[in-house]
Amino acid sequence: MLIIGCGHPDCGDDAAGLLVARRLRELGLRAVEASGEATALMSCWEGETDVIVVDATSSGAPPGTVQVWDAGQAPFVRERFRCSTHGLGVAEAIELSRALGSLPPRLRIYGIEGRQFAPGGSPSPEVLEAVEQVVQRIREEVQCMKQD
Repeated sequence: MLIIGCGHPDCGDDAAGLLVARRLRELGLRAVEASGEATALMSCWEGETDVIVVDATSSGAPPGTVQVWDAGQAPFVRERFRCSTHGLGVAEAIELSRALGSLPPRLRIYGIEGRQFAPGGSPSPEVLEAVEQVVQRIREEVQCMKQD
């Protein structure tokens, strides 16, 4: 399994995915950091069969809300990631990969709802708490896979 944490390290809650990837690497899991730009994501997951992408969202849910989507189930809705600092981001990478037939067979997206995305800002307490929740959920998922 490959975990890809997306975001910008200096834009407040947009760092959520990067923070998850860093924590998972500390725990010995295969996690990388990416800007979240579409072609960079597609390069990261090229040839992979099981991928988790973690990124900040701005959908109007309360800050720190964690949502999980299965990208293989239906077209991905761009509005979930409208806080993106990337021109073409997670949603576009998923749909372009789907159109090209290169979408990983198993691709889940963890979205952590952010509150503030200002340059120079720090992640909010709600997002920091959600980062730890997502780390534990992914860690448990990996442990279950190893037991099977």
